[in-house]
Amino acid sequence: MERLRQFSNVPLLQSSLWRSAPVDCPPDSPLFVNAVVGLTPLVDETPELLLEKLQTLEREFGRQPKKIRNEPRPLDLDLIAFGSEVRDTPRLVLPHPRAQIRRFVLQPLSEIAPQFILPGQFKSVAEVLATLPADDGMNKVVC
Repeated sequence: MERLRQFSNVPLLQSSLWRSAPVDCPPDSPLFVNAVVGLTPLVDETPELLLEKLQTLEREFGRQPKKIRNEPRPLDLDLIAFGSEVRDTPRLVLPHPRAQIRRFVLQPLSEIAPQFILPGQFKSVAEVLATLPADDGMNKVVC
């Protein structure tokens, strides 16, 4: 979180930490810990520049090029949305194409931005979250 503060003009909005079972991952993958951070991009920041910064930070924390899709990794920073920006390039899709169907994204996002509407959607994060099936395996981490 400290490192992410460098990417924002204002204090970060931070969700709780949420432990969840791996989704679409190789067998025997460990539990994941998820969180969402809201930031206000620096002046002249673009989604592509922010993505590059996030990927650089992942590498600094030991992330290696993936060999298997959705394999466990020490740090995975996804750019879910960048305001109302929309992208569909080989390098970046905004908003994240599966955010609205993943409780492990929407649950923490609803803590910091329940009324946010992802670009291209018509319902708020809280409204979309309410339509997803319950997940008894997803628990808030108590620190």
